[in-house]
Amino acid sequence: MARDHPWHAGVARREHGFTYLGLLILVAILALAASATLTLGSIVQRREAEQRLLEVGAAYRQAIASYLNSSPAGDRRYPGTLADLLRDPRYPGVRRHLRQLYPDPITGKNEWGLVGAPGGGIMGVHSLSNAKPIKIADFALENESFEEATRYSQWVFMARPLAPVGGAMPAQGGLPPAAIPPLSAQPQPPSLSPAPMFVPQNGAPAASWPAAPIPSQNLPGR
Repeated sequence: MARDHPWHAGVARREHGFTYLGLLILVAILALAASATLTLGSIVQRREAEQRLLEVGAAYRQAIASYLNSSPAGDRRYPGTLADLLRDPRYPGVRRHLRQLYPDPITGKNEWGLVGAPGGGIMGVHSLSNAKPIKIADFALENESFEEATRYSQWVFMARPLAPVGGAMPAQGGLPPAAIPPLSAQPQPPSLSPAPMFVPQNGAPAASWPAAPIPSQNLPGR
């Protein structure tokens, strides 16, 4: 049997080498594609979590403001705990400011950073995540300060009290009483002009005035 020529053996080895190299390149491309897909999916999930954080944070902010601004007379304060938002302990009946206690969408936990009020209670919440936000612009007016944040824990959702008008307490439900305009701004009744004096016809004098003397040269028969 004739032996293979060495030239044919070298060609076969080179072909096997090219095939192995091509396989390595294909594996690397697939790995990069999978990594890019995972990264893109992670970014999409993070954006969804950010949007959910804005919605949940706004719900907590609104609930805390509702609790504060619906305070009964003489008991105006912030909630002592987040659970107080589910059932206001200041009223005998069931009074809710929040449907449920929502978890932090970024961490997935039920733990929140709490902002204490000057006189006690909770006036705001924030995430405990120190991750860098993806969203850095186009925030709503009440969240404009988030544009300078470098981590999610700086997205603070804080309730602000309504300023009372004229020292009065805000009305229940979070709306302040309507301002009463000053007296000078209120409409005044129309002033009554004096009735005109009745003047009799034919040149006769009015009853309230003495009759003027008639010159003698104008009397008939003289």
